[in-house]
Amino acid sequence: MTSDPTPPGPALLDAAANAVPIRCVTADGWAAVEVGLPPPQRRFAAATGFAPKAGRVALLPGEDGGLGLVLLGLGEAGQGHRDRFLAGKLPGALPAGDYRLEPCDALDAGEAALAWLLGSYRFDRYRKPGEPRPRLVAPEGVDAAAVGRVARAVAAGRDLINTPANDLGPAEVEAAMRALGERFGAAVTVTMGADLEKEFPLVHAVGAASPRAPRLIDLIWGAQDAPRVTLVGKGVVFDTGGLDIKPASNMLLMKKDMGGAAAALAAAEMIMGAGLPVRLRLIVPSVENAIAGDAFRPGDVIRSRAGLTVEIGNTDAEGRLILADALALADAEEPDLILDFATLTGAARVALGPDLPAFFTEDEALAGAVAEAGERVNDPVWRLPLHPPYASLLDSKVADLNNAPGGGFAGAITAALFLRRFVRRTRTHVHFDLYGWNPSTKPGRPEGGEVQTARLAHALVAERYRQNG
Repeated sequence: MTSDPTPPGPALLDAAANAVPIRCVTADGWAAVEVGLPPPQRRFAAATGFAPKAGRVALLPGEDGGLGLVLLGLGEAGQGHRDRFLAGKLPGALPAGDYRLEPCDALDAGEAALAWLLGSYRFDRYRKPGEPRPRLVAPEGVDAAAVGRVARAVAAGRDLINTPANDLGPAEVEAAMRALGERFGAAVTVTMGADLEKEFPLVHAVGAASPRAPRLIDLIWGAQDAPRVTLVGKGVVFDTGGLDIKPASNMLLMKKDMGGAAAALAAAEMIMGAGLPVRLRLIVPSVENAIAGDAFRPGDVIRSRAGLTVEIGNTDAEGRLILADALALADAEEPDLILDFATLTGAARVALGPDLPAFFTEDEALAGAVAEAGERVNDPVWRLPLHPPYASLLDSKVADLNNAPGGGFAGAITAALFLRRFVRRTRTHVHFDLYGWNPSTKPGRPEGGEVQTARLAHALVAERYRQNG
């Protein structure tokens, strides 16, 4: 186990001699701030129509004619919902240069610093590098190293999701996990080919039709005698739907169907980077759900790693199949905690929208801890029930269960109940059903891939094992 050598990525400045101050302004505090401005800045703010509405930014001149002060409007206290990542709007609104946040009771400095770094993210792999970005001096009292670690892990996960499937297949997911393992001294093993077909038959079946070989990637880090935490991520690099093919419009964002794997990798990077006292395992089954003569078919019956037979009701419900085998592997050693991450169901998005992942667990105390961690780090989730009577909807006439029973009721719940059948020994199991994408740009959350629940998972593990990172 080695420490993180801190690769390039988003970071806060230690100091900057001529950093431009950023002053936060609430609606009820604007009058006092306005009076205290030098007359030229006061007149400039009035001439440009600045009002301290949430997210409004004003650039005020200094005595030398350069940029002297930035105002960030926070709106009225108690009116509506104030975005806690509002400071994440600034990197896109300011010219290149160095800036510092003035102390502000209405903003948490650490949260604002993280929002700044998250809002600075750009996916430019296929474009010429843009103009230099503005940089922020670490606010006083903020752990710049910890904030930077989180931001870099988020950026790495976003890059994975944003990379199109022609450049990100199972081999590239494996390469990302091997690189992560090398950084932290973790052991990485990969199962492919005949071994995959024998040991993880559902993973093999889903990926068999693609010329890019399916695989299961397994990373282990930390002391053997430490509490065992296992992360499992759905790594479907592209999903045509298989023989139950998706409409063309539904395939447009399917490069993000490995968003669960990206979230798991990002969470693992944060946990290892913080040196949390756990024995971490990261399991990612990675496949492409393609169409060819050897594609799995509706009506096929496949025996899973756990021994349960699964009738294929729909080849487009492939994520739960590969997760079933991965979860059986995770469950076999009865870890202290299993978290799985997947872009699994449209039903969860219909219920909760793109910004709010659903989560499922039978453990009431754990459910409370998950919700609290999400609220604490502004990575929110909402619990949906593992309603036992709905388990009958998974019944099959020819196998132990069906992966996609007919009917449109309770799709997210039945998917979670399906997965739960493969976690027999570990009750401390949480399943996250996430979207993995920002449909539009919001402060700190640029349009594109997003590793939802990764920061939550890091915070949960840090709190559960009594060490902050």
